[in-house]
Amino acid sequence: MRAKVTVVGAGNVGATCALEVARRDYADVVLVDIVKNFPQGKALDMNQAAAVIGFQSTITGTNGYDETEGSEVVVITAGVPRKPGMSRDDLVTTNQNIVASVTKEIVKRSPKAIIIVVSNPLDAMCHVARAISKLPKERVFGMAGILDTARFSAFIAFETGMSIQDVKAMVLGGHGDQMVPVVSATTVGGVPLQQLVPQKKIDAMVERTRKGGGEIVNLLGTSAWYAPGAAAAQMVESIVLDQKRVLPCTAYLEGEYGVKNLYMGVPVVLGASGIEKIVKLTLSADEKKMMKASSAAVADVVKVLKAK
Repeated sequence: MRAKVTVVGAGNVGATCALEVARRDYADVVLVDIVKNFPQGKALDMNQAAAVIGFQSTITGTNGYDETEGSEVVVITAGVPRKPGMSRDDLVTTNQNIVASVTKEIVKRSPKAIIIVVSNPLDAMCHVARAISKLPKERVFGMAGILDTARFSAFIAFETGMSIQDVKAMVLGGHGDQMVPVVSATTVGGVPLQQLVPQKKIDAMVERTRKGGGEIVNLLGTSAWYAPGAAAAQMVESIVLDQKRVLPCTAYLEGEYGVKNLYMGVPVVLGASGIEKIVKLTLSADEKKMMKASSAAVADVVKVLKAK
């Protein structure tokens, strides 16, 4: 019997995530959106794609939440996307209300679900989902580090001309301009990045990674969706199949990495019960400073939440 996975928000990110989960054939998917006929149309299109791609999972589109009952994992992508010139912080007020409303509906029908937050500003929205759901911190967390790491990995592959499959990287911190690409832990085929690329070019890749979301917004006029949707699907797979992958996720920290009572991106072991362990990396002195600065930036956004 397949698991049930719900994706809230049938826009580009949600639809990409839903299709990625369905095509891997371990779960049926419920796609929820408030726009009439929109999730139903997306679901019908995906179900027809099954004949070509070759999967048995079914996708159900709905404007309500009753069909989501009994979901093992819920991915929340609902919210207003970034537009050119808009910072993630600008999204706080609107998306806070949306994420709170969605979380109430989900927990009412799937009290045992694990919640993955994708809505921006992501670190802050994790706080909203946890406060509303009242679920343990291990079952409410966010997708950010996988996406940021994927961007860093792509830039490394571009620069070195080597296979992206051999790039092993890790990006920590908040999902914003203060994120922390951990260069000291980055390798290509086991070779440290610093032996392959001059420091000046590494610095440029780090900066491009930090501005990676904004670069795409400037090109497309809206937020990215293929990489974010695929990243969320990777998290779902690790949970539903109990893979216990070590993945960078936005987790609630209570002293780890010197951060208290704040959601931040760190490497975790992701399995059937959600976050099963926070993995401690040894950071360089500069990386520790960057992590501290990143946590301060996230805390500023959370203060905006508390003030509303």
